[in-house]
Amino acid sequence: MYYEGLGRRKTATARVRLHADGSGQFLVNGKPYREYFGRLNDWRSVMAPLEATQTEGRFDVTVLVKGGGITGQAEAIKMGVARALLEVNPEYRAALRSQDLLTRDARMKERKKPGLKRARKAPQYTKR
Repeated sequence: MYYEGLGRRKTATARVRLHADGSGQFLVNGKPYREYFGRLNDWRSVMAPLEATQTEGRFDVTVLVKGGGITGQAEAIKMGVARALLEVNPEYRAALRSQDLLTRDARMKERKKPGLKRARKAPQYTKR
């Protein structure tokens, strides 16, 4: 039996499964999360929902994450874990909401426009 949550951030998408009665194992694309993510900030980000609800070690977490960069993937996993925890127990909503873990960060990379070098950077203007 498992609970599923989907998290997104920029172009990263994470499918998170919380397996009930687990030993606390946390796998991201088949690797332990500390091995997959090199930065301490990403470790903290991924574990934030479990810490907010005091459920560390109660679930085995398996994650399939695609797209984006490393930090974007960590943020997507954070949201996916939070949403899966809501399926486990809807009473966790207040704790997750107070830590701002249920809000989708909608910021995306702005598209490049024709005639410009990037989204807003224009070629240098020459008068003569």
